[in-house]
Amino acid sequence: MTTTVVKNNRMQTFEELESAVRSYSRGWPTIFEKAKGYKLWDIEGNMYIDFFAGAGALNYGHNHDTMQKKLIAYIQDDHIIHSLDMGTTPRKTFLETFHNTILKPRNLDYKVMFPGPTGTNTVESALKIARKVTGRNTVISFTNAFHGMTIGSLSVTGNSFKRHGAGVPLHHSVSMPYDAYVNDQDSIAYLERFLEDSGSGVALPAAIILETVQGEGGINAASIEWLQKIASICERWDILLIIDDVQAGCGRTGTFFSFEPAGIAPDIVCLSKSIGGIGLPMAITLIKPEYDQWGPGEHNGTFRGNNLAFIAATEALTAFWQDNTFSKSIIQKSKLVRQCIDRIIDKFPSLQGEARGRGLMQGIVIPEPNYASEICKAAFEIGLIVETSGPNDEVVKFLPPLIIDKEGINQGFDILEESIKHVVKNNNR
Repeated sequence: MTTTVVKNNRMQTFEELESAVRSYSRGWPTIFEKAKGYKLWDIEGNMYIDFFAGAGALNYGHNHDTMQKKLIAYIQDDHIIHSLDMGTTPRKTFLETFHNTILKPRNLDYKVMFPGPTGTNTVESALKIARKVTGRNTVISFTNAFHGMTIGSLSVTGNSFKRHGAGVPLHHSVSMPYDAYVNDQDSIAYLERFLEDSGSGVALPAAIILETVQGEGGINAASIEWLQKIASICERWDILLIIDDVQAGCGRTGTFFSFEPAGIAPDIVCLSKSIGGIGLPMAITLIKPEYDQWGPGEHNGTFRGNNLAFIAATEALTAFWQDNTFSKSIIQKSKLVRQCIDRIIDKFPSLQGEARGRGLMQGIVIPEPNYASEICKAAFEIGLIVETSGPNDEVVKFLPPLIIDKEGINQGFDILEESIKHVVKNNNR
């Protein structure tokens, strides 16, 4: 019989029994116990303002009252929990609600596909159907992109650390510059040159995949004009446009889909994270009807029928997206966040901070190595959950639940300001 010696270390179980791959428990070394709205509490009773929102999976906050009640009632009445892609009442209700509340008012026509329940599942399905429909292999992605951790998704992801984790060569993808200039040449012109030049070595791609705001890549927000030009290129060259709205969608940038302000209609849209409403695993792939050329079961998965997520998702659509009231509130809150960011940048000029992002998906770029990480660590110690972003963790990333109020935003930024003061003082800047 083995006896475990208990040490005065609350993270000991995780350190001894869990894989070294864990990450968030290292940055936030406590045991969380409760959560409501935009606040979390640990087992010691410490309260934290949440500027993380489950990496974007909790747009509607923690434990939304009505979602919670409906889930409990559904379980207690012995309704169907697991169903693969069989017909169920929650699945039917979600499909009808999503069509009537989201697609129809926006004049969007898509078939709804349920892949596996995560973001990388919806991206994998998007890449597969694009290649099947076009008969081509190559997919164009962009620098600093992040699309998931499975092989296909990694092939269109820019982060070298994550790509190396694949352990095999990642083929059939080409990375182009994200909305920027390359050798004083506009990135659109750069992309067009590659497509037009028969000697460029770039075959006509099946698809172009992009995030309108790069969450993990550094909160880089593409301009409306750039998005429109990419859509135009896809139409001209008969290339399918895939928008990865896994993190930027479901209202994160102000509108339900992040691409709405550009007035474009992507051929394929990837949604996950907050589409599940309360944080339950769920993903959908939206495919224009003419490209929905799957054979039955050609792409499947055991957990593509999450009925609990359907219930929470339907409630989220009903409670928040029947009109534009919620959307307007997000835009107003995003203005307050930008004001707080600008105040910090002005107050701490030595940081050389730069504001980035759109909606409630914003950040501060701090070029000094390790500064952003030190600030996030200091913030955790005094009650704020906030993470870094970017290829070198150089961005302090703000991703609060969309239901956060003015008080919560101000309280979070007050904590952040104290954290910055601490870090600046320690580094004698």
